[in-house]
Amino acid sequence: MSSLPASDQRARHGLSDKLLQGDLLSADCPSREVLKHLTSRWGVLVLLALEQRTYRFLELKRQVGGVSERMLAQTLQWLQNDGLVHRRALEQVPPHVEYSLTPLGREAAVRVRELADWIEHSMPRIMAHWLGGSLPPA
Repeated sequence: MSSLPASDQRARHGLSDKLLQGDLLSADCPSREVLKHLTSRWGVLVLLALEQRTYRFLELKRQVGGVSERMLAQTLQWLQNDGLVHRRALEQVPPHVEYSLTPLGREAAVRVRELADWIEHSMPRIMAHWLGGSLPPA
């Protein structure tokens, strides 16, 4: 048991929780890097594709329409470094690499899928705003 008064214990526990959870609204929160990787255009689309199955690099590039090889490689590296994507190099001729989601990546993909589904279901209402005078940014 701590010798600190209860109010100090609560304040200290709250700070520990905040440090462990992150504070996305704070400019110096490291969670923002993960948010940037996860919610970038290509991060979202890669997670959605890998939610379905394991892909080799070029298969994934074809699945995620419009992504360049450079951006796909960078996005996969970010997501791999964040623990969301697993990269498996197979020793064969010619060598190839497979990408899949980690358990943490599957958790993230479920949440990204919810947002993507909401966007797709809301497109008629969103487009009505576009047609009402303010077109989407180019």
